[in-house]
Amino acid sequence: MSETVDLLIIGGGPAGLAAAVEADGLGLSVLLLDEQTEPGGQIYRGIESVHPDTLTVLRDDYAQGASLAEAFRRSGSTYRPGATVWRVDEDGSVAYSQDGKGATATGKRVLVATGALERPMPIPGWTLPGVMSAGGAQVLLKSAGMVPSGRVAVAGCGPLALLITQQLISAGANVVALLETTRAGDYLSATPHLFGALSAGSYLRKGRRMRRDIKRADVPIHSGVSDLAAIGEGTLSAVAFSRDGARTELAVDTLLLHIGVVPNTQITRQVFCEHEWYAPQRYWRPVRDDWGATSQAQIAVAGDGGGIDGAAAAALHGRLAALDAACRQGKIELAERNRRADPIRYELAGHQAIRPLLDTLFPPPQDLCAPPDDATLVCRCEEISAGDIREAVALGAMGPNQLKAFTRCGMGPCQGRMCGLTVAELVAQAKGESVEDVGYYRIRPPIKPVTMGELAAMADD
Repeated sequence: MSETVDLLIIGGGPAGLAAAVEADGLGLSVLLLDEQTEPGGQIYRGIESVHPDTLTVLRDDYAQGASLAEAFRRSGSTYRPGATVWRVDEDGSVAYSQDGKGATATGKRVLVATGALERPMPIPGWTLPGVMSAGGAQVLLKSAGMVPSGRVAVAGCGPLALLITQQLISAGANVVALLETTRAGDYLSATPHLFGALSAGSYLRKGRRMRRDIKRADVPIHSGVSDLAAIGEGTLSAVAFSRDGARTELAVDTLLLHIGVVPNTQITRQVFCEHEWYAPQRYWRPVRDDWGATSQAQIAVAGDGGGIDGAAAAALHGRLAALDAACRQGKIELAERNRRADPIRYELAGHQAIRPLLDTLFPPPQDLCAPPDDATLVCRCEEISAGDIREAVALGAMGPNQLKAFTRCGMGPCQGRMCGLTVAELVAQAKGESVEDVGYYRIRPPIKPVTMGELAAMADD
C-alpha cells in the first residue's frame, strides 16, 4: 500500500527531526522514514534510552538531542523506525523496507536528511580485527555504553578524533596515544580563517578543552605522523607510524581510525541531482540553494548530506527546508517564509563561521586518500586492492564506473560507500587528472540490499 504526504523525510537525525517538527507546525502532513530504531540519527544515537553514566561521558552536545527528540515525539508526524530506503525517484516516490516487507510512499516534496559518512581511511592492515573507525567506537559507546579493552590508540585528524579520545578517557578506556596527521603547515594555512572563527567562540573553547583533557590524562599527542600501518598476525598487535624522520611501533589492542566525515550522497546521486566537488575536504556534495533545494524539482537536502556543518547547523538547515516546503505548497506566503527564516539564518551563520578554519586545519592527507602501497585493500566488499585499481587503469579503465567492469570494485553490498572516494582518488592519480574530472560511481537502485521476500511482500500489498 502506498501513501502520499506533503513532506517525506528520509533520516531521523537532527536535520530530519527539526524539519519534521517545523513542517508539522506549519500544517504539512509529514512522514519520516528512519533506518534507526529510535530518533536521533548517528550524532544523537540512543538519546532516548542512554544510561545516565554514558550521558555524563558524552556531555552536553549529545544531551541537546533529547529536547529535539521530545519535540518530534510531540509532533503529529508519522514515524517509521527501522525503515530502510532503497530507491528514490524524481517524482517523489520512495521505496523502502520495514519489518521484512517492502513498501512505497510518495512525498509532494522529499527531504533527504541522511547525514554524513565517516571517510574510509585505508592503511596497510586496516582489515585486521582490532582496527575500526572512531565513529564505530562512538556508536558502541552511545548505544551500549561499551568501551574497547586493552591499549587503545586513535589515529587521524579532525574534531571527532579529539572528541572520541576525550570521551574514551572519560569512560575509563586505556588510551595510550593520539596520533595526529595534522602538520605545522596546516596550522599556518588555517591562520587566515582564525579571525572569522572568533564569532564561533564556543567551538574554539570546546577544541581547547578537548586537548586540555587529553593532556591532563597524560595521553601523548603525536602530531605530524605519516605512513600509518596496523600490524599483526591474525589480529592487531601494534600501530606503526613515521614522525620527524623516525619510524615507531606502538603496542596496541585497538586502533581507531578517523580522517573526517563526508556527505552521504547515495540517494542524491541515485536520483540524478547535480553534485559539486568541495576541494578543501576532498568530497562531493549535492548542489543546493539556501533552502536546500536541489536540481531535481521535488528533492531537497538538509544537514550534513549537503555539506558538513555539524549537528546544530543541520537542525537549522532542516527548519529552513521545511519552511520552503510549506511555501511551495501554499501553507505560507513567500514573505512569511522569508520572515521566519531570518533568525534561523542568523543562528546558522554563527555555527558555519568555524567551518573554514576546521576544513583548512584538518585536511584529509593525500597518502590516506590514495594509499601508495599497492597491497592496501580499498574495496572491502570485493577485496580489491590499490594495486588492482592502478592495474585496471593501466589496462584502460577510464573512471570509477568503467572500473566496475574491470574489477567489480564498488559492486558489493555497501554500493561504494566505503571505497568510492578512495577509488576516485586512485584513478585520478593514475591518470594524472583531477578527481573532479574523473567523477564518481553512478549509483543505481537498490541503494541498500533488499531481499526477494521484501519485494514479494510489496507485490502482495
